[in-house]
Amino acid sequence: MKPRRYHGLKRPKLRQSWNKYNLYNIYRMNRPKIDQQDNITFFQQKWKAKGMLRDYHGEHVVERKWVRMFSRRLLSVAEMDTKYMAEHDGSELAAGRGSGKDEQPNWSHDMVPKRIMTPYMQMTFAPMERRLDIAVFRAMFASSTRQARQFCVHGAVKVNGKVMPYPAYRLNPGDMFQVDPERVLYATGAPKVESKEGSSKKKSAGDTENDAEDAIEEAEAAAEEISEVKAEAVEQDPETTDVAEPAPADMKPTRKQIQELTARAKAILADDDNLGVGQKRKLRHFIKDAKPLLSRSGRPGATPAEIADELATIMSGLNLSESGDSTSEASSAKQQQPSSSSSSASSSDDPTADLSEAERKKFEKRMAEYLREEEENPWDPSKPYRTPWRPRPYMAPFAFIPKYLEVNHNVCAAVYLRHPVARVGHAEVPTPFPVAVNQLAFNWYLRRR
Repeated sequence: MKPRRYHGLKRPKLRQSWNKYNLYNIYRMNRPKIDQQDNITFFQQKWKAKGMLRDYHGEHVVERKWVRMFSRRLLSVAEMDTKYMAEHDGSELAAGRGSGKDEQPNWSHDMVPKRIMTPYMQMTFAPMERRLDIAVFRAMFASSTRQARQFCVHGAVKVNGKVMPYPAYRLNPGDMFQVDPERVLYATGAPKVESKEGSSKKKSAGDTENDAEDAIEEAEAAAEEISEVKAEAVEQDPETTDVAEPAPADMKPTRKQIQELTARAKAILADDDNLGVGQKRKLRHFIKDAKPLLSRSGRPGATPAEIADELATIMSGLNLSESGDSTSEASSAKQQQPSSSSSSASSSDDPTADLSEAERKKFEKRMAEYLREEEENPWDPSKPYRTPWRPRPYMAPFAFIPKYLEVNHNVCAAVYLRHPVARVGHAEVPTPFPVAVNQLAFNWYLRRR
C-alpha cells in the first residue's frame, strides 16, 4: 500500500512543521466557513472542525489519548493595571462581571470602539501544550513535533536532569527540559547535501575565492599528514622468521580522507562566479584522478604510504591561487628572483603597508573576529548537518517562543513556567485557525451531540 503524502498540495492539511510545503499551505489557506454553511448539520460542522484542528494539534497522538487529556476548563487571566491594583483591592473591577451590569458603549457616537473579546475558544488544545514533544517543538529545539518525539525516544531530551524517553510526559510548572545541542543543530540547521559520484555539491553564494584557496591548503596539509605514515612505518627484518605476519593496514582513514578531499573539490567547483577556467580545469582533473585512487585504496594489497604518495603527486599540480597560465608563469618567474628582490616585492605587495596605525588595528581586530568565528563554526564533514552551520530555510515564520516558556538557546534548555492562558485579545496556544472553528471543535469534545 502506497503511503499517503504527509504534506500535500491538492488537499492540504496544516501541520506543526517547518516544511516549506506546510508554510505554503498556511499562506494560501482561506478562512474556513464551516460555521456559515447552511447545507450541513451542526453535527457535521463540529465533525469537520474537529478533523481540521486534529490534523494540526498533535496529529501523531491517537484520539483516545487526546480525549483523556481534554479539559473543559479554559484558563484565562484579566489584564489589570499593577499600579492601580497596588492602591486599591480590585473589588470594584470585579463588581457586576458577567451579570449584565457592564458599561454599554454609546451607540449614538459616530465612532464606536470595537469591544475586544477574550478568545477563550482558542484554548481548546491547551492541554496538548503540556506534552514534552510539543514543548520541545515550541522551544525551537526541533523542526516538527514528530522530530521532537524522535528526540525523546532516542534519549536526547532530559527533564530536570534525567533522561525522559516518553514524549507524552506532561510538564508541570517549573519543570526544566534540555535537548542535546548536536540534535538541536541538526534540527534547526540547513540540511546537508550528500555528495554523489557524477554530481557536484551546491555551494552557497557567500563563499569567496579566498575560502577556496584556504580549503585547498587544508587539503594539502591533510595529504602531508597521510604521507607521514610512511616515515613512521617500522621495517621488518627479513632474516627473522619467528615474527608473526603483520596485520593488514587499516585503509578506512585514508579512504575517508580522499572522499573528503573530493567532496571539498566538488563544492569549490560548484562556485561558477569566483573560479577561473584554469582553476576549474585543475579541479576536474583532480576529481577524475581521485576516483581510481579511491578504488585502489580498497584493494587488499594497498598500503597507506603508497596511497599517500599518489595523493601527494595528484595534489602537487593543484594550486587555486593561480588564475591562469599567465599567472603561473609570472609566479614561477618571481620564484627565480633573488631573495632580496623577493623580500622587497613581498613588502611592496603587503596590503596593509599603506594603512595608518588606527586602520591597521581595526584590520587586525576584524581578522581576529573572523578567525574566532571560523574556530567556533568550522567546516566539519562528519556532522549530519551542513557546515559551517546556517539556519534552516523557511524557519523565519515559525521563529517565535510562547510566553509560557523561558528558553535559553545557548545551552538548549527551557523552563515550562506555567500553563498557557487566554488574555484579552489573544490566546497563548499557537493555532492558524479562527475562533469559530475552535469553538465547534470544543463543542464536539464536550460530548453534547
